[in-house]
Amino acid sequence: MDKISQPELSVVIPLFNEALSLEALHTEIGHALADFDYEILYVDDGSTDNSFSVLTDIQKKSNNVRVIRFRRNFGQTAAMSAGFKYAHGKIIIPMDADGQNDPADIPKLVTKLEEGYDIVSGWRKERKDNTVTRTLPSRMANWMIGRITGIRLHDYGCTLKAYRAESLKQIRLYGEMHRFIPALARWGGEKVVEMVVNHRPRTTGQTKYGLSRTSKVILDLITIKFLASFSTKPIHIFGGLGVLCFLGSLLSGITVLGMKFFVNYSMNRNPLLIISMMLMMAAIQFVLMGLLAEIMVRTYHESQDRPTYLIEKILEPESETA
Repeated sequence: MDKISQPELSVVIPLFNEALSLEALHTEIGHALADFDYEILYVDDGSTDNSFSVLTDIQKKSNNVRVIRFRRNFGQTAAMSAGFKYAHGKIIIPMDADGQNDPADIPKLVTKLEEGYDIVSGWRKERKDNTVTRTLPSRMANWMIGRITGIRLHDYGCTLKAYRAESLKQIRLYGEMHRFIPALARWGGEKVVEMVVNHRPRTTGQTKYGLSRTSKVILDLITIKFLASFSTKPIHIFGGLGVLCFLGSLLSGITVLGMKFFVNYSMNRNPLLIISMMLMMAAIQFVLMGLLAEIMVRTYHESQDRPTYLIEKILEPESETA
């Protein structure tokens, strides 16, 4: 097979409205990987600027570039999932398109991977982001993810990582779950290590993420924990919630009885028991419906083998289409 079909590295770059940074980033990657056999997959996640035009020009001038264009914006996780699927390399390197990840770190990640690891996760030890809207929420999220998953990494949110391609084959990505790949892989027995990488300030465009992303990460983290710990033994979580319901009911009932005997407040006119039980039942139903919906959606996608994105166009190197 030709060189493009089985490169050593596949660099996967999801992007949304990053036209101003693409040319410089592409040049940097070329310099950093001059000694490697590599390909680059740009995944345009429904950009509304001229990102696709810039990528088209880049692809025409290169024999190792693929461009995947989505019909609309599906999110970073879907873009990374598409990039992983179409990557040919033995090692897959995702990175951001905004220029904050340093391509010069890629050879270092590969060297670390060759020490016997399956995943090398980047750690932006000195972040060049807004402290209030980016850095502090990220630290809190990393602490929470580490506590819940039991896999302690300083920087789950760093896109720059190195994966052995086989480590990604059994991982399906939904929601905002690309950041949880190291945890999912570690649960599957893969060897994961963290390495400090350079992080640069953004010089073009605007960040696409803020505080609103935190809630999505928390919800996905709950799902990850449920699927990892209770998917084969759901009675443990449902039974636990049942115990909580019972205790709440018992406490509410005791309160109503206390009000009856000590303050002579009529039980059949006391709204506390009814309100407490209704709120508790509603909360439990919402949580359980959410978890069941997650399972149903995953079962649907995996049984149908349908991706979570729609591709409008793929630009291939001429050497592959000839």
